[in-house]
Amino acid sequence: MKIFTSILVILALALIVFNITLLDFKNPFQGDSAVAFIGIAASFCAVLILLIFRISKRIEEKTHGR
Repeated sequence: MKIFTSILVILALALIVFNITLLDFKNPFQGDSAVAFIGIAASFCAVLILLIFRISKRIEEKTHGR
């Protein structure tokens, strides 16, 4: 499970970098830039959710190990 979540985090970070390249800083809320902002926000949320999941699994392992 740790490898799977690591791969997903790396993919989400790659999507963030890709969407940053699509941003037009002169018109940030029009056209493809709006889609890029949504993609960046969604990828950031995915990273946070995956990190929370990994921390919860670590806590679960420690509590069952007692």
